[in-house]
Formats: sequence, C-alpha cells, structure tokens
Amino acid sequence: MTSSNYTGVSHTVFHLLGIPGLENKHMWISIPFFISYVSALLGNSLLIFIILTKSSLHEPMYLFLCMLAGADIVLSTCTVPQALAIFWFHAGKISLDCCITQLFFIHSTFISESGILLVMAFDRYIAICYPLRYTTILTHVLIGKIGVAIFLRSYGIMSPIIFLLKRLTFCKSDILPNTACKHIVLAHVSCDDIRVNIWYGFFVLMSTVILDVVLICVSYVLILCAVFHIPSQHARHKALNTCGSHICVIILFYGPGIFTTLIQRFGRHISSHIHVLVADICILAPPMLNPIIYGIKTKQIRDQVVHLLFTEHK
Repeated sequence: MTSSNYTGVSHTVFHLLGIPGLENKHMWISIPFFISYVSALLGNSLLIFIILTKSSLHEPMYLFLCMLAGADIVLSTCTVPQALAIFWFHAGKISLDCCITQLFFIHSTFISESGILLVMAFDRYIAICYPLRYTTILTHVLIGKIGVAIFLRSYGIMSPIIFLLKRLTFCKSDILPNTACKHIVLAHVSCDDIRVNIWYGFFVLMSTVILDVVLICVSYVLILCAVFHIPSQHARHKALNTCGSHICVIILFYGPGIFTTLIQRFGRHISSHIHVLVADICILAPPMLNPIIYGIKTKQIRDQVVHLLFTEHK
C-alpha cells in the first residue's frame, strides 16, 4: 500500500484505518460513537423543532441557537457515519474526491460553529448592555444576514483548500490513520511540498477560530464591566445567569480543540490513537451535549421540552 520509492503515481483511492492501534477494539469504541450520534440527532432536531414552531422562542438568542443546532447535525453527520462504517464493516475505502469533500464540510462546519458562538456572545452583549433596544437592533432581517455571512465566511475561506489539495501528488501512501479525512492528514501522504497547505491552514485557523476566541473574550469583558455597574445584586445575578449556557458551550467547543492543538504540538511521544481519539471528542461531544446544556439551563426551552414530551394531549 505504501510507495517507498515515490514513483509519482498518485493514489486516487485511500483507506481510512479508524483508530490506529486499536483496530481490535473498534466494535467497543463504536458504542459511544453511535450513542453520541443518535443523541446529537435527536437532541438538536428537537431543539430546532421547538424553536421554529413556538413563536415565543423567535427571539435572537433562540434563532442563533437554532443555527448552532443545525451546524451540530451537519458536523456529526459528516464524520460519525463514516467512522461507524469503519468500526462495523471495515469500510474505510474512500475516493480522493469524496475525501476532499468530507474534509471541506468538516472544517467549514467547524468554522461556522465558531462564528455562531461569536455572534451569540454579541447577542448576550446587546441583551445585557442595551436591553431596551435588544429586539430593534437584532431584527430578523439582520439575523438572516448574519447567518449568510457566517456561511459565506466558513465555506469561502475553505474553498482554496480544495485546489491546494487537488494540485498534490499522493504517492507516499494510500493509508490515512484516522476515522475521517482531515486536511493535514491527507496532505501528509503527498510527496510534494506542502508548505503552502500548512501556512494556509495556519492562516485559516488564525483568521477564523482564534479571531473568534479573541472577540468572544472582548465581548465578555464588556459584559462583565456592564454587569458590575448594575447596583442590584439580584439583577447582576440574573444578567450573568443568562450567559451561563453560552459559556458552558464555549468551553465545551474550544476546550477539546485547544487540548488537541497542545498535544499535537508538544505530545509527539503520545500514541497516535490518543491524537485521533481526542480529535474525535472535539466533534462528538459538542453536538451531543449542547442541546442538553441549553435544555437544562434555559427555562423557556426546558418548559417547552417538558410540555412536548410529557404533557398528555387530550
């Protein structure tokens, strides 16, 4: 499978290994993957249904949450079914075009989620600092434009990756030690110079996810400054409580990603299956837990879920 003398013949079909070194445990590993995927589909679909069908939830915060739930479904569907096919049926064969398509949607959707979390921080800033103008500033038209902007940014900035990968000759190996196609994983089996790919990937990371994190931090600094100027302790507590769910989701989304980056940079002695598992957690955990977090901490959504699931309709 591996071309040791680099003949220049470019592979057009690759084999995803799943989690390298743990092939004999794939059936057991598939259980949390399957549970997380089903949970993500059911939880996020329920969240979208409730928000879209209840006019009382057609507020900016819930509409942004609806966008996040949709992105969670796409992110899970781009990755988990492929991983389960590998675990259950050893169906790891994937063509180059399908591989590039998969990594394009994985990375684009991840950037979209980061953008949505940023506008949700902006939403909380407006709600706390300008409560009387909240709905007049964040109109449905503006929310729609923001959604389009997030989509264009994420898919636009990832489009050059397609051409950067298509130009490469993949003659090192047709083995990809992962559960899904990733940009750098695919680039590393090329026998061409991939410095352009590496630097562009760094540019994408800095201009999207890292920039979003910085702006989210700025938003919360401004929110805290505004909150601590509120004279009433009860009002301060209520204002901070409205940010609780969002802060939990931010930690859940960026935390594993930061940890993955650190172990990739400084943990070269760590087994490859640890790298793959941690990267998979970044994709598995947020879509599964986001609906639970908002369902528990947001009273309006919690009440609607209870009414929908447990109230008898006469």
